[in-house]
Amino acid sequence: MKARASDLALQQSGLSAVLEDFLAVRQATLDLCDGLSPEDCALQSMPDASPVKWHLGHTSWFFETFILEKTIPHYRHFNREFRVLFNSYYVTVGERHPRPERGLLSRPGFAEILAYREHVNTQMEHLLRRRGMLSQELTDLIELGMHHEQQHQELIVTDLKHLLSRNPLKPAYRKSPQKTSEATATTQKWHAYPDGLHHIGYDGNGFFFDNEQPRHRVFVGEHELAHGPVTNAEYLAFIADGGYTRPELWLSEGWDTVRAQGWIGPLYWEQRDGDWTAFTAFGMQKIEPAEPVCHVSYYEADAYARWARARLPTEAEWEVAARNASADGNFADNGLFHPQPGQALHADQEPSQMFGDVWEWTQSSYAPYPGYKTPAGAVGEYNGKFMVNQYVLRGGSCATPRSHIRATYRNFFPAAARWQFSGIRLARDS
Repeated sequence: MKARASDLALQQSGLSAVLEDFLAVRQATLDLCDGLSPEDCALQSMPDASPVKWHLGHTSWFFETFILEKTIPHYRHFNREFRVLFNSYYVTVGERHPRPERGLLSRPGFAEILAYREHVNTQMEHLLRRRGMLSQELTDLIELGMHHEQQHQELIVTDLKHLLSRNPLKPAYRKSPQKTSEATATTQKWHAYPDGLHHIGYDGNGFFFDNEQPRHRVFVGEHELAHGPVTNAEYLAFIADGGYTRPELWLSEGWDTVRAQGWIGPLYWEQRDGDWTAFTAFGMQKIEPAEPVCHVSYYEADAYARWARARLPTEAEWEVAARNASADGNFADNGLFHPQPGQALHADQEPSQMFGDVWEWTQSSYAPYPGYKTPAGAVGEYNGKFMVNQYVLRGGSCATPRSHIRATYRNFFPAAARWQFSGIRLARDS
């Protein structure tokens, strides 16, 4: 059966939209490198972080390995050795270069990796322009690849911030914006929620990761949720009250970590002559009391909640509140890469800053939803195999692309992780 002209036009417009989105995502990654030197992009500051140029290579590797190789007959690789260098954790794909040694890859150089990205872009554009109707499976893989790249855009920012913080010159990544007004910290208020049955998880609209499904019913008890994330002023009160010296506030592993690591405040905070400063995307800055506290671990979030006579919310409580909250916020698109103060507390009837600024720790362990099934093939290694010894965070941060986040999104990190823009929102039982 021949396709009608209207069908072909619709098909072509769909392909054009996918291509436009693909190229926009790829360009957004390169935009993060503006102002960086090849040396900035080559270094690795800790095993959990990766060099900027490795992120640039790995995101290209994803499209090449899972789409181009499997779709284009006799596909011509840019460099077959990249298959090992830029494989992250996909064991079923083949060998991998050790993660802690990514900073030792002086070669390929930055220019060669940019050429690799251009090669992949050209092949993907050829595929999207001339291959004709894409299968749903291939379309889904391309969309997954774009969201995967957005995850690495966030990692580029967080990993680079950690790297620059280790430089004694404390160089800035971005120019500090001009402040229009001084925000002041205000008293926290609470929103009450009755108990009841709710559905959480992917609702059938738009993109989702496999760990967001299946949608299922949960009972949420009567509780209250704080209007906004914990601010620097509130966290400074915790520190001043001996928060880092009182073992009764901490989980056992958390207290051991505090002592072993010598923590006295959030990551990047320094105290000199009684004043607190922090390393930011703009270099060293004075602590702003009204900004959400960030770069705290699950251990610190839990200890603060105990000190405040509250607790961390469950991910179900968070999602129930967030589904009606405004999705506007301070995201990576703003180019600040720094949490911003919230609006006046009396102005809103619902919790504020649920999205953007800081990822919010929940008390929920990262585990599969009831009925979850790991996808078949190598893509099945994307989420499922990490469902152990980690906690769920919600909401996105100032380093997250706006189009990447939604109320059902489940981020996850180990309890001691601090280099992400992670913060705190409190809950308490009614």
